[in-house]
Amino acid sequence: MNIFLPLAGFTAAATLLTLTPGVDTAMVLRSAAIGGPRRGIGAAAGICLGLLVWGSGAASGLSLLLTASRTGFMVLKFCGAAYLLWLGLNLWRHKPAALVETSKAETAGTLAAFRRGFTSNMLNPKVGVFYITFLPQFIPAHVFVPAYAMLLTSINLALDVLWFTALIALTVPLARTLARPAVRRVLDRITGTTLIGFGLRLGLTR
Repeated sequence: MNIFLPLAGFTAAATLLTLTPGVDTAMVLRSAAIGGPRRGIGAAAGICLGLLVWGSGAASGLSLLLTASRTGFMVLKFCGAAYLLWLGLNLWRHKPAALVETSKAETAGTLAAFRRGFTSNMLNPKVGVFYITFLPQFIPAHVFVPAYAMLLTSINLALDVLWFTALIALTVPLARTLARPAVRRVLDRITGTTLIGFGLRLGLTR
């Protein structure tokens, strides 16, 4: 069987899923819009590292634990939902700070964005379930499954990197407008509401 046909099918399906708005998109867009490109890159890097961990786990069979253990899935699910709700509520309470920052504060903000992206991804069991259920549909027979699964994971990561890069680039021409406290407040409210919505949705996932 031609292994390139499943690769093409996976790339097309993964592209559509990547472009579908979700927690990752909201987090990268908000980080870049409020904190600038460096924070957007930090959030994107954290999310991509989380995807790499989940994808590696799926390739080695570790993510099967999520589908086999109801307790493990429920614990991770509620932790993830609580984290998203906490992030969303904090954005509602947050007062936009002054735009002028020292390089040290900017670095700290980038690292914080990285941690938020990584943590939100790792506490979302749906990512692990996605990899363990979605990837096998595109793995042909007579291939070394772990290596092929990692190839699919790499394609998914590349698509995410391209998407996040486009989102971050879109915020650069609008930097002056996005720096206004009123605009930043609206963005915080929108992102906060989005994260709360996804947190509730994750909490209700069965």
